[in-house]
Parts: sequence; structure tokens; C-alpha cells
Amino acid sequence: MANSSRVTEFLLLGFSSFGELQPVLFVLFLGLYLIILSGNFTIISVIHLDRSLHTPMYFFLCVLSTSEVFYTIVILPKMLINLLSVLRTLSFISCATQMFFFLGFAVTNCLLLGVMGYDRYTAICQPLRYPVLVNWRVCAQLAATCIVSGFLISLVGTTLVFSLPFCGSNRVNHYFCDISPVIQLACAETYINELVIFIGGVLVLVVPLIFICISYGFIVHTILKIPSADGKRKAFSTCASHLIVVIVHYGCASSVYLRPSAKYSSDKDSLVTVTYTIVTPLLNPMVYSLRNKDVQLAIRKVIGKTAVSLKTL
Repeated sequence: MANSSRVTEFLLLGFSSFGELQPVLFVLFLGLYLIILSGNFTIISVIHLDRSLHTPMYFFLCVLSTSEVFYTIVILPKMLINLLSVLRTLSFISCATQMFFFLGFAVTNCLLLGVMGYDRYTAICQPLRYPVLVNWRVCAQLAATCIVSGFLISLVGTTLVFSLPFCGSNRVNHYFCDISPVIQLACAETYINELVIFIGGVLVLVVPLIFICISYGFIVHTILKIPSADGKRKAFSTCASHLIVVIVHYGCASSVYLRPSAKYSSDKDSLVTVTYTIVTPLLNPMVYSLRNKDVQLAIRKVIGKTAVSLKTL
């Protein structure tokens, strides 16, 4: 790729327009990043250690949390360094690599949220067949399919961007190598490439979202048939956390990626992107730990066992 391009590195402008506020943003984002890592690692550890959480729903949550950790590692460390650095360049290959892994984990998360919707549908609407429809073999196959599909789609998208010639400006109006701000710098016609990327975005975002909406339509229909109010509340509580994460994740991602790059606005889209690169990974463990009594109980049990172990030392 690099041989066909005159640009050998990109300059990430990021939050340079914020001037003296950048050290404040560094402290804020660093704090949020540490919370994201600790929150997701807590979810992963608790699910691994507590056998009561060894169910398909928490298996997919564990895979999602793992993906969220790597997703933020791809973006946030470099962003934090750039907030305190004058030299904000990224080599051509490093930019392509960052985009590949960012898109790979982002698409994986979208597909996992769709799979989690299917898990909730089968658990509530097909409870008797649930152990057969969502057994451990099926869980492993679904998770592997999400990961492989995510990175294959990412490979196509990244190739479509970096196969273009870059011979003009290298100033990326963003804090990482995202599709729209990078492809705008290409010095060739990008219509076909953008069209294919847009179609891919529709498949990744709209199709799983439609599937989730249909699943929740059946779920609501089933819940309304439950005679007791307590039964309805318990059934809905198992879906509420997933639904909150879905709304935030798909809402923000759709507003950025389901439109032509010509309509890209650096200031507006940077703020929206912060939502799904920082807020969504932060929201995931918080929502599932604060709203989910099973996870809360498991965390207390793990803390209790750890405290007992320390006392015996």
C-alpha cells in the first residue's frame, strides 16, 4: 500500500483546537479509561470465577467485555499520548493497522449485541428449547462467527481506504484513523470505495438492529402474556441492560457511519465518536453491574472469598 502513496505518515489533529484544555481532557479521559479497564476486567473475572454465572447470557457478556477492552486499547492510549504531545504523527502502516483493529472490534461488538438479542429471545420466548437452541457448542460457534466476520469485514473496509493514493494533505481531523476523516484525504475518486463501505455499514449496523428489534417485539409480546406483575418485571429486567447498551451503541455509530464521508464534521463527529469509543465501553460494565442482581451478588461473593483468603494468609 505504502509504495502507491506519497504520504508516509498522518498527523492526527485530535483535540488540538481545545488548546489549554487538553491537559484537563487528558486527566478526564485517563480517569474514564482506567474505569473502563477496571470495570470490564471485573465483569470478566467475576463471570470466570462464579459458577452461577456460567450461562450463555454471561458468556456473551464476557466476550463483549473482552472485545471492549481491546477496542479501547486500540484507540485511547494513543489519544492520551497525543493530548500531551506536540508530535502527533502516525505512520501510514500504523494508521492502517489502527483502523483495521478498531473496525474489527467495533463490528464484532455490533454482531455480539445482535447475538445477545437472540439469546434473550430464546430464553424468554422459547424457554423449554433454550438449552438446545443455545447450548455451549452453539455459543462458541456464534462468538467465533462474530469475531471472524468482524475482522473480515474490517479487512475489506481498511483495504478499500488504504488502496487509494494519498498525495496531498496528511492532516487527519480526528483523534484516531477513522474511515471518513482518512478517506477524505485521498487524491483520487472515492465514490465506489465509499459506496461499498456504506453498504458494509448498513449490513453491520442496520441488519443486526432490525434483528434485535424483531426479537424484542416477540419478547414484549411474550412478557405481556405473563399473568403476574412480578413475573413481567423479572423478565424485562433481564433485557433492560442489553437494550440500554444497544440504544447508545447503535444510535451513535449509525449517526457517524450511515452517511457519506463528505458530510463528515470534525468537531461534531469527534464528540459523537467519544460516546461510542469511551462512553459505551464504560456504560457496558456499569449497566450490567448496577442493574443486574446476579452480577452484584457474584461480585460480593468474590470480594468475600478474597477477603477470607487474605485473612488466612
